[in-house]
Amino acid sequence: MIVTPTAIPDVLVLEPKVFGDDRGFFFESFNHAKFEAAIGKQVSFVQDNHSKSAENVLRGMHYQIQQPQGKLVRVVQGVVFDVTVDIRKKSPTFGQWVGEILSADNKKQLWVPEGFAHGFVVLSKTAEFLYKTTDYYAPEFERCIAWNDREIDIKWPINGAAILSAKDQQGKAFVAAEYFS
Repeated sequence: MIVTPTAIPDVLVLEPKVFGDDRGFFFESFNHAKFEAAIGKQVSFVQDNHSKSAENVLRGMHYQIQQPQGKLVRVVQGVVFDVTVDIRKKSPTFGQWVGEILSADNKKQLWVPEGFAHGFVVLSKTAEFLYKTTDYYAPEFERCIAWNDREIDIKWPINGAAILSAKDQQGKAFVAAEYFS
């Protein structure tokens, strides 16, 4: 596995070693020991999630103020632009974002630690998105930062209008959001 830090060093891109031939391919999508060695700490995943979305569906920017979730995300069908925003007040990268193209073809995974808002937009006709979380979904603690917040200024590579859920349409401005210490 190749591990590449992003511009926010705690957010990592993980690329598996793929073995392929004319029959298809094989790769190890997760190995707990190798993953912990890559991120430099112990982690336990408690929930796996799977979503399917159509082109231009934008989900985010989500986080939980209690029971924060670290997420290991990947795409098994299609292409997405995946984004994380550092919302840790004491972090030197507070308020900064990084984005990565994740696709079924490139097989990259992104490690999004606790203390980050997370979202993605679908760039293909459809996409299936998988992610492991380090804590359970807790809707009472979920918050959402506006995907198009001008202070954060995420450069979404979207072709057309973003398709948002009612919840995501109500995202708060970054300056009004609740953060982590």
